Amino acid sequence: MSLFINTSQETLKFDGKSYPCRIGRKGAIPVDKGREGDEMTPMGQYVLRFGLYRADRLPAPNSRLNFRPLRDDDGWCDAPDDPAYNRFIRLPYPASHERLWREDGAYDLIIVMSHNDAPPVRGLGSAVFMHVTQPDDRKTLGCVALDPEIWARLLPHVYRGMPIHIT
Repeated sequence: MSLFINTSQETLKFDGKSYPCRIGRKGAIPVDKGREGDEMTPMGQYVLRFGLYRADRLPAPNSRLNFRPLRDDDGWCDAPDDPAYNRFIRLPYPASHERLWREDGAYDLIIVMSHNDAPPVRGLGSAVFMHVTQPDDRKTLGCVALDPEIWARLLPHVYRGMPIHIT
């Protein structure tokens, strides 16, 4: 099984069903043309790596994918010149980073995919996740976002190494 994201229709297709999703504010871009901070969803073939969740807000996800609870000092490095670029970090951290513990609910559930991680290419983009939609339904800064109800349907079926095709 695979997940298929159609960026022009802003849909995720899985197991014969189609669901709405949110993508980058400025649309989508081929993975090799993407750049750090471009606010575009990188099109390409990826696999799911692992998940994170806010245990103070959600129960442990019912999933075959490995999930671990987020901590309030969890972050992700987005500084292209830093050795930890596009990697999980602990805060405080001296280089530019994104805080994963957020109040808006978007990162209550995060799935990390294999975008620019083996090894990370400086400036090609970081922190491209699958996560929860914003309460105001806004587009993302490059991630793929799904409503909580859709996550509840998908989580039992996702697993480490599951292919995700973003076109």
